Amino acid sequence: MTWTVGFDLDMTLINSQPGVAKAIDTIAAEFGSPLQGEQIAARLGPPLPMLLADAGAPEELIPGMVARYRALYPTVVPLVPAMPGADAALAAVRSRGGKILVVTGKHQPLAQLHIDELGWQVDALVGDLWSAGKAGALRAHGASIYVGDHTGDMHGARAAEVHAVGVSTGPCDAAELRAAGADVVLTDLTEFPDWLTGYRS
Repeated sequence: MTWTVGFDLDMTLINSQPGVAKAIDTIAAEFGSPLQGEQIAARLGPPLPMLLADAGAPEELIPGMVARYRALYPTVVPLVPAMPGADAALAAVRSRGGKILVVTGKHQPLAQLHIDELGWQVDALVGDLWSAGKAGALRAHGASIYVGDHTGDMHGARAAEVHAVGVSTGPCDAAELRAAGADVVLTDLTEFPDWLTGYRS
């Protein structure tokens, strides 16, 4: 029987904070904006337009900022490492006969750059989705587990009625992830293979 594990990308599989911060600082300078890349990168999870709006970027500038960010983002991809345990977590799914799905709020072409850079083989990638909006992709690809670092990821898992696995490697702590519906919270992905063994046994 085929089974699938869905993973979030930013701060779940990859540590994109340094790269995102650099890209934001670049566009802030170009647009004469006081936006601080480090502050925005610390809240990764929602799609970029939402992050910029929440940080106070003028509404009329956001489309141009997003376009410029996406144009320069490929230059920061090599700066973004995998999170600890990410390779082993993906290998654990594959070695047990599972499929790997990535569902992320990141713009899908940019997400694909990271997948390619890290040499990961995934069965499906769906980008530009956030919170409960991830549920449709999780259901469409037959996921039974979704792993993420943000309360929005837990909301997506709950909406899709799949097992919600939180990792406290992003902006949300264990208590926040549990309150958002996590069935289990791991410190990071290094704990995932052992957890999966118990879950699948």
